[in-house]
Amino acid sequence: MSQRRSELPVRGCAGRIGVLVALAVLALAQPVSAQDMEPRAYSPSPVGTNFLAVAVGNSRGAILFDPTVPITDASANLDSFIAGYARAFGLWGHQGLVALSLPYVRGDVAGTVFEESREVQRSGLADVRLKVSLNLVGGAAMTREEFAKAPRRTIVGTSLTLQAPTGQYDETKLINLGTNRWSFKPEVGVSVPAGRWFLDAYGGAWLFTSNDDFYPGDATRRQEPLFTLQAHAGYTFKSRAWLAVDATWYGGGESTVDDGPPSSRQSNTRLGGTFALPLARGQSIKFATSRGVSARTGSDFETYLLGWQLMWFDRPRGENH
Repeated sequence: MSQRRSELPVRGCAGRIGVLVALAVLALAQPVSAQDMEPRAYSPSPVGTNFLAVAVGNSRGAILFDPTVPITDASANLDSFIAGYARAFGLWGHQGLVALSLPYVRGDVAGTVFEESREVQRSGLADVRLKVSLNLVGGAAMTREEFAKAPRRTIVGTSLTLQAPTGQYDETKLINLGTNRWSFKPEVGVSVPAGRWFLDAYGGAWLFTSNDDFYPGDATRRQEPLFTLQAHAGYTFKSRAWLAVDATWYGGGESTVDDGPPSSRQSNTRLGGTFALPLARGQSIKFATSRGVSARTGSDFETYLLGWQLMWFDRPRGENH
């Protein structure tokens, strides 16, 4: 029993760090909102498990704005600091997770605006993200003791991510850290264990409300749904560290400003890798990197991210110390 309990941070903590970090993918208005790459997003945890994570990241590269934004030849260098909290809970006998993340971003952006070269710097809060997930098949709500004895099973889960318009936004500026609109992403995911290997696949769609204060302040920008697919293949070592190869594609998302013509359809692909290493006392660290393979509209970034996470369990009832 004691040996199985010592594995709890591996099955829960090392996987869940991706949930918090991926909720706050570096934010620079619309172009990067779909770049989530999140292995082990639906990995199980005992009910009453808590996660606290902080991460720092950098993204740099080209931004391919759609024709509704009068910016061409744009590039950006973005640094971010992300703080997040998550908690596992039980609902109708199924295990769920609620996670909240808050990103702070500092960025330098250069490009051509109305045929004139410009450079700008932005720093401040980006949009807050909240994600609620529920494992529907293979992810029963369990105590720590039940979780330690349970075999690994294929999990089918669903989630809803909410991005709130809390980030820094000025309707008189073309480049902002916030999006000034609500965004929602329903998603369905499956995770299949195979010995020390695991395979993940998720499909979802970002849905957007309109931005009624788009540049120069009196325009309305609307965007069609942006569909997303993710796939991950990973291996867990005897040391309890794990390594994953990640891929994502997102497409759609045509946008219009007022009664203007729609922009071109997005179709972007990214590849990356993730390495997680559990530490002592419920701690773990994670390094992730990704880069664009093809990009028609949106960002073509190289991204690097380093995160640290602390996990702890609720104190059993009646336990005073």
